[in-house]
Amino acid sequence: MYSNKENVNILTALLVKGQIKKAVVCPGSRNSPIVHNLCTCPDIECYPVTDERSAGFVALGMTLADNEPVIVCVTSGSALLNLAPAVAEAYYQNRPLIIISADRPAQWIDQKDGQTIQQHRALEPNVRKSVTLPEPHNNEERWYCNRLVNEALNAVHINDGSPVHINIPISEPLFEYNVPQLPDERNISLLPATTNDICVYEIAAKFFCGKKPMVVLGQMIPEVVGNSLEAIDALKRVAVVIQEKLSDDDIKPAQPIDEVLKMIGEKEAYRPDNIIYIGGTIVSKQLRQFLRKCKCDMSIVVSESGEFCDTFMHVTNIIQGTPEDVIGVFANESEDVKKKDFVTLWNKAFDKALAIRKTIKPRFSQMLAVKAFHEKMREEALDGEFFYANSSAVRLGNIFSDQYIYVNRGVNGIEGSLSTAVGYAIAQQEEEDVYCVIGDLSFFYDQNALWNESLSPNLSILLLNNGGGGIFHQLPGLERSPYRNNAIAAQHTSSAEGICQTHDIVYLSARNEKELYENLNKFFNSEEGPVLMEVFTNAEDDAQAVKDYDKAFK
Repeated sequence: MYSNKENVNILTALLVKGQIKKAVVCPGSRNSPIVHNLCTCPDIECYPVTDERSAGFVALGMTLADNEPVIVCVTSGSALLNLAPAVAEAYYQNRPLIIISADRPAQWIDQKDGQTIQQHRALEPNVRKSVTLPEPHNNEERWYCNRLVNEALNAVHINDGSPVHINIPISEPLFEYNVPQLPDERNISLLPATTNDICVYEIAAKFFCGKKPMVVLGQMIPEVVGNSLEAIDALKRVAVVIQEKLSDDDIKPAQPIDEVLKMIGEKEAYRPDNIIYIGGTIVSKQLRQFLRKCKCDMSIVVSESGEFCDTFMHVTNIIQGTPEDVIGVFANESEDVKKKDFVTLWNKAFDKALAIRKTIKPRFSQMLAVKAFHEKMREEALDGEFFYANSSAVRLGNIFSDQYIYVNRGVNGIEGSLSTAVGYAIAQQEEEDVYCVIGDLSFFYDQNALWNESLSPNLSILLLNNGGGGIFHQLPGLERSPYRNNAIAAQHTSSAEGICQTHDIVYLSARNEKELYENLNKFFNSEEGPVLMEVFTNAEDDAQAVKDYDKAFK
């Protein structure tokens, strides 16, 4: 029978799946559930050593003999610190040492309780990875615990071997052993992607054996997308490829992702059985939630650094490689694959959603302003680079833009969106026009971007001003707070006109639909620059326009 401590059982199960065969165990009560489990496992041979200082080096010697990872397990308090010399030696020898320390619950650290010190990251910088496991109480915490153990056990193989530290808080009672078997834990494998690595080709071949494969492309710079256009087109023949405008450098309408998700609801036929996620973040929260509910046989994440990222909560494989390399490998493996009914199903849904989108005429709102902006660009056959601010602005861009969108989506903050566009315009002022579409809070927060003697005339700014954080009017339930407008949504009456006068920027404005279309003509045909057009809308009208748009797809 195993311990009843869930985090200890998750760890033990993954040690077994990782084929860890040897453990050096040191005495103690707090680590007794761990030691009990290790000794109970038929696949793990345990070697008791009393002195932790010696135990660390004994484990190090075992790694030298077998060239395989070895566990050293200690109790809480100063016992962990006694491993420091052996851990440092293992770090500089690149030896695969797995340090497992029991810990007191976080609420008892620094409370003058016995054998309690700050154990999290206590062995850094001489370990490749440090994790502290939660004591899980729900499925999300179990997922988190599983992920952390997988991260550590994969890191132990980096650079031909590295020490890692897994710290485990354990609450009392400690001595209950009533679990008959270990859980069947998800094991995540880390694979390098090289052009001659057969493992990645095998993964790709297995991926296309699924009936419903899906490729999700997150944010990527246009050069990466451009280099992979042919390969992406090849993938679209045999898999559903999801692309927001943050990863789509092709001149075509934005893929109606959220619109299709509203149309299909909970229909199982649209859920993928295999997923590969390549690139950075995706804007659509609805897409993330949809994919988290999918039960996938394979869920692959491509990470150039090899860092773990489990956005959809069911990753099975991490492929360490560049997006271009991995897209190329998967495109090559797709050549002999027959077109899937799953692709046809999604393509019909995309076509239907695009047809509905074309019929929608929003009321005067930020949605209409962005729609009219992109329609005018196409009408005038204008080209340029688009920079969108976060929140409502980029969501509208993902509906109406037919070109690639730059956006600071790494952290998704409101700061710096205008400054980033200004910097790009300065660097490219002899090459192309730069358009920045930005909401009022982002703009006023970053207005000093225009206090710049190098400000370039090739910069055009479409400012969407609805007197506050418009996105907060679209969050169900927040209207119940009487503090929403002033304290949460930062309601204001500011205008950019004075800022433009200060910095010698051409200023245009629109307060209704007629002025919007009239001044868009001037905006795109201004002989002087830079130019800013401020569109004043009502936040409630903006929220209703979004609701009306969404309703068309339900």
